[in-house]
Amino acid sequence: MCGIVAAVGNIDVGLCREMLNRIEHRGPDDIGEVHRGDVWLGHQRLSIMDVGGGHQPLAEPGGTSCLVANGEIYNHRQIREELGPELFCTGSDSEAALHALLVDGPAGLTRLRGMFALAYIDEKGAFLAARDPLGVKPLYWARGNGRTLFASELRAFDPADRPLVESFPPGCCWSPQGGLVRFADAVPPRVRPARRAGTAGQWDEQLLKSVREVIVSAVEARMMSDVGIGVFLSGGLDSAIVTAVAAKHAERNRQPLPTFAVGLADSSDLAAARVVAEYLGTEHHEVVMTPEDAVATLPSAVRAIEHFDLHLVRSAVPNLLLAEYAAKRVRTVLTGEGADELFAGYPSYHVAPFLDPDVLQTELVRDVEGLHHLNLQRCDRTTMAYGMEARVPFLDRDVIELALSIPPEHKMIGPGIEEKKLLRDAFSGWLPEEILRRGKLQFGHGSGAKDVLTAALMPTASDGTAGTGAPDEEAAFYALWHAEFAGISPERALGRSA
Repeated sequence: MCGIVAAVGNIDVGLCREMLNRIEHRGPDDIGEVHRGDVWLGHQRLSIMDVGGGHQPLAEPGGTSCLVANGEIYNHRQIREELGPELFCTGSDSEAALHALLVDGPAGLTRLRGMFALAYIDEKGAFLAARDPLGVKPLYWARGNGRTLFASELRAFDPADRPLVESFPPGCCWSPQGGLVRFADAVPPRVRPARRAGTAGQWDEQLLKSVREVIVSAVEARMMSDVGIGVFLSGGLDSAIVTAVAAKHAERNRQPLPTFAVGLADSSDLAAARVVAEYLGTEHHEVVMTPEDAVATLPSAVRAIEHFDLHLVRSAVPNLLLAEYAAKRVRTVLTGEGADELFAGYPSYHVAPFLDPDVLQTELVRDVEGLHHLNLQRCDRTTMAYGMEARVPFLDRDVIELALSIPPEHKMIGPGIEEKKLLRDAFSGWLPEEILRRGKLQFGHGSGAKDVLTAALMPTASDGTAGTGAPDEEAAFYALWHAEFAGISPERALGRSA
């Protein structure tokens, strides 16, 4: 819901303010800062919870401890009850993080359920920074020149500091005194290894009920908002399930539920999303993308997601167009990220060497742990580029724990068993059958963006006609990225080589 910048050590306040200004788009509603000793905290706010009273930095009542945070703490009401409602002065969910740290110190981070990156100063002036276990919310740092800098996006850092920039590791906290300490894992260790299945593709009703209930709970927890919430509906299984659950919740609470879809006029995503929206009765919106729109948006998409990965950029182009439109109508959206990694949705999971259940299980765990460098980065940046927050219910801790405890054989395909059949069966009756059984298409493919971008980047022959060589799209994306982020190491900041 925001952008943060923090510094500890040899502080240049002017530099810190410049860094904060570079991420103004993440929080256009308010700005705040505090400077105490050798610590500086800055905050750009997107107002979602307690619009009037949630200004940051959040300060301890009558004390000197304070915090800046980016994200959402979904169990903030539970924390209020546990710690004592009388301690709280605002309705901001971030205040739960402040009091958890006040009461328990760094151990208080284990109380938090949600997506967050935060920086905190205690009453003695001691500094702490932390990031949620999955890295749903971004955080980068640069250590050197007698100081340590933190920011929500790569663009915040000065050219002189860019060679030092690294991705701050998820599930970790850092202080000058204690160094880097892990407080939680993306995938709880107790889910590994998963139980083995008796018969692949056969499961009892109790398993289907457990899967359904944990996903419903995760979606409903993410429906909290004082300023309206919608769903990015691609028409694929994952976003359709999120929409179905959200629609039931909205109807019970007499709330509208806007849904948003994007694609070329004849794209399969637009057509499928239309079917889902009509079935569920949502307030549906379509962004009809033209090939010219897609090509023109490409440079902005690379800059926005701060990445050059082939599949990320292809999906970021329609995502950015959709976010621009949706941000004028809602401040928060739900998305379907994470389901493919938990339930083996990608075709690549169903070829050697992943035909071995143990190898598949290891790969799923590895991919969930690496989402902060890939889909979560694209998900955060495309929405926050327009001051809108994306929430990812499939990556709730309880969903991850259950999904990765399911025998991997249940996620493998075979005769009569399509990909994600378990997930499809769990929501039988919630969606039209044609959507429940719709095959997997990556967003860039289903929206039509992949074909448009590939054609636009196709090499040309000397006579001006289309060439025969395949376009090196990722090289073109990298050139755009490097022009904007020269000096930053892709390996340290993005977890991959150039």
